[in-house]
Amino acid sequence: MRILLIEDDPEQARILAEGLREHGIEVDHAATYADGLERARRAAHDVIVLDVMLPGGSGFELCAELRRRGVATPVLMLTARDAVDDRVAGLDAGADDYLPKPYAFRELLARVRALARRRPALAPRQVRVADLDVDLVTRLVRRGGRDIELTAKEFALLEVFVLHTGEVLDRAAITAHVWDENHDPFTNVLEVLVRRLRRKIDDDFPLKLIKTVRGAGYRFGA
Repeated sequence: MRILLIEDDPEQARILAEGLREHGIEVDHAATYADGLERARRAAHDVIVLDVMLPGGSGFELCAELRRRGVATPVLMLTARDAVDDRVAGLDAGADDYLPKPYAFRELLARVRALARRRPALAPRQVRVADLDVDLVTRLVRRGGRDIELTAKEFALLEVFVLHTGEVLDRAAITAHVWDENHDPFTNVLEVLVRRLRRKIDDDFPLKLIKTVRGAGYRFGA
């Protein structure tokens, strides 16, 4: 699971991110309205954990803007304010759940997991590109009627490709989906992962789906 944490308090963000990572959850962090908007639009996340008080705008405004832009990722709003009007405002802005501070970490973790289980209903379940079939929920992959087994990282890479079929994706866009912000962008791990995926879904088939765009990145499609 991968979440986007939008929280302006660095200490709160550090503590929460460390706790989530201890439970195997990858965490991207944004500290402002503008950065949160950009990260939410640029990469796919299972859940967005959103603080109400942000530099540059409120969490209510950010949630509403994400919904206007078609970002359907479930949103859990965090705030020190627990008035009924604030909870209603958050839900009206498009939030899926609301947790006032202070909160118990176990409750936040349970709510994040519950929202993540809803994510498949908001995204396409199955994608077909040429003779490749990908089930984004069960993670079953078939090409030409043949089952293909992928590792978790290989599937994450294939997922970002099939969801952006026909688009040219640069390194930043791909790594933002496959790895969290602790990933070292100066390694060649992406190229290694692309080669591994090509061997499994392209090498035995005449039609190649993964194409290198020199100087730009990769494009996926027939």
